[in-house]
Amino acid sequence: MGALKLAITILQLLCGLAIILIVLFQSGKSAGLSGAIGGVADSFLAKNKAKTMDAKLARATKWCGALFLVLTLILLILG
Repeated sequence: MGALKLAITILQLLCGLAIILIVLFQSGKSAGLSGAIGGVADSFLAKNKAKTMDAKLARATKWCGALFLVLTLILLILG
């Protein structure tokens, strides 16, 4: 039981580090005044939004966050 708990703790640590790195690689949603002015062009290019790097990073953040939550619940049950 102790080895399983250690393995899940290590996985949770790696998942937490991955979340931190993914969030740091994401760009901001708007860059102040230039974000407000460039809003029209942003909606024009929105059809390819799912293929951008930011969209992939956002999806990875959601999956890593869900995995982190599941690992936390497993550790709580094993605790």
